[in-house]
Formats: sequence, structure tokens, C-alpha cells
Amino acid sequence: MSHNLDYLHRNKIIYRRYPINDQPTAKYQWGWYYENGTHEYYSLFHSKSLITSYRSLKWHLYVLLYLNQDLSENQFVELAQYIADKKNGFISFTIDSNVLSNIVKEVLVFDLNTQPNNKLRKVIFKDGTGLTVIEKLKITGSLIGRNKNASESDIYEIMLYIHEQGEKITIQKLSKALNVTTRTIYRNMPETLKKEKDQLNEELQLRKLSKV
Repeated sequence: MSHNLDYLHRNKIIYRRYPINDQPTAKYQWGWYYENGTHEYYSLFHSKSLITSYRSLKWHLYVLLYLNQDLSENQFVELAQYIADKKNGFISFTIDSNVLSNIVKEVLVFDLNTQPNNKLRKVIFKDGTGLTVIEKLKITGSLIGRNKNASESDIYEIMLYIHEQGEKITIQKLSKALNVTTRTIYRNMPETLKKEKDQLNEELQLRKLSKV
């Protein structure tokens, strides 16, 4: 099941935002390149991945509240209930109403002057470019693989594009996209990133199973 975004669109909920303060190193017809990366790019529900944990749900709700600070408390509660309803295609599990209520209460007291934690991104594509995920992956690999070092953030960015393509993330695919050896990937991939790779692959498997 894909995300049912009708509610978000009807209520003008912002769930994607390009960087506001960070300036791109280069601009292209398809988007922007940030040599040092940016943490300001938010793009929820861009892929078909589902929310698979309470922690992830809390982060998504925090970002939604951060991007939509004009929402009243009642409006945010309604939005949270919509996202947490499994049949709407955002979440992979059924959540108890009391648990959701507690998560919402925690999110409502967060400091909205503080930007939610976000992964570093170097390549950002505009919506509606017409590019396939494979084409985006080639562009991303060519730009961030220039230094031949394959930093942690570079590896993670390629992981995301492979995941969005609906393919399993492997060391071989990462090395090919970044034009480095598999040894370089292993050397520069910390344990936290290995766990992230496993989690993304598990999400992909869950998504495939849900279609069966």
C-alpha cells in the first residue's frame, strides 16, 4: 500500500521543504549540489518506505509539527492519528491509542525553534524532474564520488537512493555507485551505518511482504 497523501494535500500540510539558509555549491536544471552537505532538506514520504518503529513515528511527527507550526493542537492530534492509522499506508504496525497519545504529548512539548535531527544530504532533486531513480543515482554517485574517499555521509546518501529504487542495499552496489572499491566502503562504514543499511533492507522486505 502506498502513502495516502490526500489528507495532507487537502489540509495543506507541508511534508517536504528545501534548504532555507544553506546555499548550494552548484545549481542544475534538475536540482542542487551542496559540497559540504545540508541538514535543512526534509522530504517525508518521498519513497514507499513505511514507518517501522515508535522512534521513527515520533521523529516524523516532530518534523511535521516543525514544518507546520501554525497547526492548532487539535489539528496536530488529528494529523498524528491519520499518520498512525495503518490503513493510510504510512506505518507498518498497529499502535495502541494510549501509546500514540503519549507520543503526541511528547512531541507537542518539543522546542520548535530547534530543527529536528536530520541526515546530511549533498544532492537534492527538484520535484517533477522526470528523472528515474537510476538516473538520479548516477548523478548522485558522479557528484559525491569525486573525491574517491566515500565518506560516511556519501555512503548514506547512496544507500537512500538505492532504497528508494526498491532494491536491496549491498556493498557492491555502493562501491559501484561511488566508483570506489568494496574495501573502501567497508573501511568507511561505521557500525551505525551498517545497522541503518540492515534496517532499510528490512523495511524493503516488509514492504514486499505487505503486497503479498
